[in-house]
Amino acid sequence: MPLTLDDLLIRARALAQGDRRAILGIAGSPGAGKTTLAETLVRELNAGGEPWVAHVPMDGFHLADVVLDRLGLRDLKGAPDTFDAAGYAALLRRLRAEEDEDIVYAPGFERVMEQPIAGAVPVPPTARLVVTEGNYLLLDTGAWVRVRQQLDEVWFCELDEQERLRRLVARHERFGKEHDEAVAWVLRTDQRNADLVTATRDRADLVVPTRALERRQARS
Repeated sequence: MPLTLDDLLIRARALAQGDRRAILGIAGSPGAGKTTLAETLVRELNAGGEPWVAHVPMDGFHLADVVLDRLGLRDLKGAPDTFDAAGYAALLRRLRAEEDEDIVYAPGFERVMEQPIAGAVPVPPTARLVVTEGNYLLLDTGAWVRVRQQLDEVWFCELDEQERLRRLVARHERFGKEHDEAVAWVLRTDQRNADLVTATRDRADLVVPTRALERRQARS
């Protein structure tokens, strides 16, 4: 039977059973719906009670533009080596170890400025499940290997390719790019990254078609 949102919620809850904090990763190509899936899971799991699920996106570990300029990587923004993968792995390890009795603050990402923001995402000690999402959670090179080691499961978010490209162009336009500039960026930089991410699909614990969320919405 096709996956439903209810199936995903049951599986996510099961990860958090036990004494230690669990971390669920959601991977997928740019524009595939990772953030939508993560935010839906967090909202549904936290509904009707004390919040116990936190959302920590990978995007907070983008290198700042000033650093990308210095490294000559500005035109490759979004590629694996334009992130602080080691810093991301260290944060996940810290969250998993639960050695902090107070709130842990993770970096966030401001899409209008397209810049990371330090200390923007609070993770309280009461969080028993952390949902983190990003393109490269299943990459098996460099510090990305250490990222995967901190995740209990990784789900791969999948969307029809034409719809993924349409949404991605619309996103770039929404945050300031002209149409032709958005299309060129999607077909050049984003697609190169998408091809790299797609090659990691078979390493996922679960493949989640975006229509699983649509079926829940249709019944609501």
